[in-house]
Amino acid sequence: MEITFLGTGTSHGVPVITCDCAVCQSDNPKNRRTRSSLWVRENETSLLIDTATEFRLQAIKANIKKVDGVLYTHCHADHVFGFDDLRVFSKLTDRSVPVYGNEPTIAELRDVFSYVFRKTQEGGGKPQVETIVVKDSFRIQDVVVQPIPVFHGVLPILGYRIGNLAYITDCSYIPPSSLKLLEGLEFLVLGVIRHEPHPTHMNVEQALKLTHQVQAKRTYFTHISHLLEHEETSKALPDGVSLAYDGLTIRV
Repeated sequence: MEITFLGTGTSHGVPVITCDCAVCQSDNPKNRRTRSSLWVRENETSLLIDTATEFRLQAIKANIKKVDGVLYTHCHADHVFGFDDLRVFSKLTDRSVPVYGNEPTIAELRDVFSYVFRKTQEGGGKPQVETIVVKDSFRIQDVVVQPIPVFHGVLPILGYRIGNLAYITDCSYIPPSSLKLLEGLEFLVLGVIRHEPHPTHMNVEQALKLTHQVQAKRTYFTHISHLLEHEETSKALPDGVSLAYDGLTIRV
């Protein structure tokens, strides 16, 4: 399996509009973060976790040629606003792209992008998608996907486990039953927004406690705000824990 971090930023992205802080003004490309999304390839299967606001630009940069399914964590703008660009991939195959999520996510997705699911004039075309509500493990071609229920504040959202990789972003609490689904991981990807506490996201301290509890061989932080400078933060992290950055590709 190979994974590529298409984006690693928060809902604002980095640099933040109008911000003059050192991170937003940095020349280090690892401090420039588009909104968070992951591209997963296993054998011939190509999956996305979320379609971020900059998905079109991310897909061009990563040279994504097909999408066999999209795993949605939740329906906040920074995680879904690239949805319309799935139309390219459904047109290429003349088949609907299956998109997965929990019941609130799929319901809100169908509401936010209602034009996709009702009869309208076509114009430049619409994405052809099949929406699928998931609760238990499921299969996309030869890839088994395990949903991981977590909480984004009080909002129930999903992380996902694929083989020895788990991806959990925008999370402030993981129930004990979901922690069991993280046993035996090689790679854990966690959304970590800043050092200071946050009501709906993990901060660095909380994430490091979880990392110690899960004991994955390697952990990457994503969904990073402009309050974490890449080099400075990376030097302070323990062995086996790293900040991800846009374009980082890893073989799992």
